[in-house]
Amino acid sequence: MWYPFLKNTAAKKLAVLIDPDKLQGDALVSLVQQANTAKVDFLLVGGSLLLENILEKTIATIKAHTALPVILFPGNNYQLSTQADALLMLSLLSGRNAEYLIGQQVVAAPAIRAAKLETISTGYLLVDGGRVSTTSYITQTMPIPHHKPDVAVATAMAGEMLGMQIIYLEAGSGAQWPVPEAMIRAVRKNISVPLIVGGGIRSSEAAEAVCRAGADIVVVGNVLEQEPERLLEISLAVHANYEAVV
Repeated sequence: MWYPFLKNTAAKKLAVLIDPDKLQGDALVSLVQQANTAKVDFLLVGGSLLLENILEKTIATIKAHTALPVILFPGNNYQLSTQADALLMLSLLSGRNAEYLIGQQVVAAPAIRAAKLETISTGYLLVDGGRVSTTSYITQTMPIPHHKPDVAVATAMAGEMLGMQIIYLEAGSGAQWPVPEAMIRAVRKNISVPLIVGGGIRSSEAAEAVCRAGADIVVVGNVLEQEPERLLEISLAVHANYEAVV
């Protein structure tokens, strides 16, 4: 059961997001090995598109080189694998496209049940990161404006009231800037479930800032495709022993 592992928010956690379309072969193995060295807490696997049918191969490669939990971060209903340890059951609460609010989940549910995958219900909130993200384009939804923390708060609160086990604030892959600290602080003050923050986090300073603002789990991905050596410093920043400023 991986959910209790995620729910324990006494210490900040770091997740590395691996997009199978962008990381394969030696580059994938190298990053997984660096994740071991950097004491990353778990790995997320998935992407908005997955142009190649290599999800199973990617997870098999990861599993061959680490004992870290592998949790699916699906962009659509066919990104499923019995090799994974769990799955974030994402519902795009910030959008108004029913297909990504509940439609894709309905289609995937029988396959998820058959695969006996543990599901972690996740309220997914896309936040403006300064450029049109792949997620926003594919789902045809507008992100929450970065200067509107009240909208994020109300959406996150509704997600928790609907029974979501985790709230995920996402600025999008390759974002120009991460989720604003003021928004993270506001959301953290108004929910009791774990808070994940990802997108646009490219340095140890940015990782520390989102942690201090109230993130329980930090997700990095895009920066490591170009600069994997940054993983260790980001991990040290996330796992530092400090008081969050909320």
